[in-house]
Amino acid sequence: MNVGVEKKVAARRQVQMTLRVNGEPVEVSFSPYKTLLEVLREDLRLTGTKHGCELGECGACAVLVDGVAQLSCLVLALDCEGRHIETVEGLAHGTELHPLQAAFADHGAAQCGYCTPGILMTAKALLETEPNPSRERIQEAISGNLCRCTGYQQIYEAIEDGARRMREPVK
Repeated sequence: MNVGVEKKVAARRQVQMTLRVNGEPVEVSFSPYKTLLEVLREDLRLTGTKHGCELGECGACAVLVDGVAQLSCLVLALDCEGRHIETVEGLAHGTELHPLQAAFADHGAAQCGYCTPGILMTAKALLETEPNPSRERIQEAISGNLCRCTGYQQIYEAIEDGARRMREPVK
């Protein structure tokens, strides 16, 4: 077999690795060309992360990789070995919503809900580094997350309220 054909055959093989998703090690086998978005949705069945534009322009697929908001449609899953991946499924603890999720529900910030997982993850990344951001900083942080339903006002209010709830001591 010549080298070119060997490389093509090898590229079609499955990669097997352990990813750390929502705090748990997960063994997964996937094609090496797959994006993190594809592996999360298709192979791990974590469908909370939404498939939007596939161009990194809508923010629907945002997840946290090592605590930083990343557009999973632009990240190769191969590059995630040994990194901590957090999806919207990892926000709630059992039946207890994350403060951001509760604030979104209370403020009506999730209309159709398609953009909500990406906005939640982007907002969480912001609030982990800036617990009390200004409205302008919130607007800047989620500027890559497109929403066609809310007009953003409820989203900004929900993130501000979520930030307040996250700063409150746990009872």
